[in-house]
Amino acid sequence: MGNHVKFPGVSEELQKILDADMDKVGPRRQAREAFKDIQLSIDHVLFKMPCDGLKMKESYEVNSRGLEIFSKSWLPESSPPKAVVCFCHGYGDTCTFFVEGIARKLASSGYGVFAMDYPGFGLSEGLHGYVPSFDKLVDDVIEHFSKVKENPEFRTLPSFLFGQSMGGAVALKVHLKQPNAWNGAILVAPMCKIADDMVPPWLVTQILIGVAKLLPKQKLVPQKDLTELAFRVVKKREKAAYNVIAYKHNPRLRTALEMLRTTEEIERQLEKVSLPLLILHGKDDKVTDPSVSKALYEKASSSDKKLNLYDDAYHSLLEGEPDEIILRVFGDIISWLDAHC
Repeated sequence: MGNHVKFPGVSEELQKILDADMDKVGPRRQAREAFKDIQLSIDHVLFKMPCDGLKMKESYEVNSRGLEIFSKSWLPESSPPKAVVCFCHGYGDTCTFFVEGIARKLASSGYGVFAMDYPGFGLSEGLHGYVPSFDKLVDDVIEHFSKVKENPEFRTLPSFLFGQSMGGAVALKVHLKQPNAWNGAILVAPMCKIADDMVPPWLVTQILIGVAKLLPKQKLVPQKDLTELAFRVVKKREKAAYNVIAYKHNPRLRTALEMLRTTEEIERQLEKVSLPLLILHGKDDKVTDPSVSKALYEKASSSDKKLNLYDDAYHSLLEGEPDEIILRVFGDIISWLDAHC
């Protein structure tokens, strides 16, 4: 993981920018700026959907912890949005690239979509891929989305959380901290539990916990190839390499332990989840455990909840599946949102 990828037709100068050390945010921002037009022109269904008639805005803002956070919004141009959808991205990811395609599709269906890069991810400040505290990350997300919802333009609109993979854990933690603040949540392959095959053996985990106290930032956690596990269609797997500012190295010790601790905590609190829920999961997901999505559906105290399981589908339902599955999942999401507005 973390090996440099050579892209066809890319100049030596651009390749040098893409090969830079992305630990600090400067090189990540430079790489994204230099490469974004190529990213959005790749052959993927997410970038073939029409996006005319959308207002898109990118911002950098220093939050209350003194970190400069990157955020983006996508709004329908000709009519007010039906609702606010706040997108929580997955582990290692960014709210640019694939999320851009997802957000455009939702905005084209009449929704205002808002997203941010967590500290240490994408274009936000922080050591790349480092999560010293999952709770503080959740507080940063609450702070950002609270400002969005307080905007007079959107204050009266329904608001929904949309969490993908680790973002599903973020969304659930946001809800548990703000139980009455949201009109519903869409969870795509939520990280309520990391699949058993992905977690190191118990003894290795105990050793890592000990080492993490001394070397929390070290990239020492063993990891299988996530792209291979997450993307079912091989051609789409190849496109994942174009996400040049994604964190692709072995997980940092503290980050891995924070994620493990968070999933254990969420698993213990499934009964406390009380908002309207749409849960979507691939039956063959080897990254996050679909059985825990079933448990969430069964145990959540929500009176309004729906679980969609997709035969043969892997982890990346909106990026790595055959086009017809991607479009079907989008259809299920938009139908649910329309029914809740």
